[in-house]
Amino acid sequence: MTEENKSLSVIQKDITDTVSQSIGRLQSEGLVLPANYNHSNALKSAFFKLQEVKDRNGKPALEVCSPTSVANTLLDMVTQGLSPAKTQCYFIVYGDKLQLNRSYFGTQTVLKRLNGVSDIWANIIYEGDDFVIEVVKGREKLVSHETKFENRDNQIKGAYAIVELESGEQVLTTMTKAEIDTAWSQTKTGGAVQKKYPQEMAKRTVINRAAKAFINTSDDSDLLIESINNTTANEYVEEPTIKQVDPLEETQEEIKQNANKQII
Repeated sequence: MTEENKSLSVIQKDITDTVSQSIGRLQSEGLVLPANYNHSNALKSAFFKLQEVKDRNGKPALEVCSPTSVANTLLDMVTQGLSPAKTQCYFIVYGDKLQLNRSYFGTQTVLKRLNGVSDIWANIIYEGDDFVIEVVKGREKLVSHETKFENRDNQIKGAYAIVELESGEQVLTTMTKAEIDTAWSQTKTGGAVQKKYPQEMAKRTVINRAAKAFINTSDDSDLLIESINNTTANEYVEEPTIKQVDPLEETQEEIKQNANKQII
């Protein structure tokens, strides 16, 4: 075994031990992992994937990211019951921190873990489609969506997601293309990945919006909800903090500088 491989194995063992201990503590506090989820296998597949992850300068993630951020990221992954081997999540380097992002399949997976949710799916609305909704008691309901196979080559008009509850009720969430573009513009990549794979990423975006209401009103474990929200937040740029100022205590130059920092 080379010195480099030996070092990686030591890092993997230390971080795996840390995550496993944290999971044991969280389970004692009420966290319940899916019955068919083996967190040890998920951690092994995560480290396998991590060896391929690099930062924007081409440096390996395990070299530039702090062990704490790697451990926290893997802890979020396990808490949500996700596995990179099933393409439910992936890892991205931001500075010296590792962050977890969920895939379209990953968000479907975590939402199905919430109490009362049976299924969730999404569809794209293309130019040429006949998409009809109605509002019943203040809530949108899908009336019909008629499309043709060849319409998939047309421009995207929007997308919708349906959350099916265990009661059989279906909850509809819709987004126009303009609303989807706005959401993409607020991501840390500025929508670069989304524009490259618009169909699947549009589905992912509308599913995230549909999931948000259920996640934040769920009576599931706070540990799970916090982890889900943390991963969603990883994708978006933090909004700048607006400083409250007293113009009487500022010079004219300071007023101009602060004015330029305000969000319009």
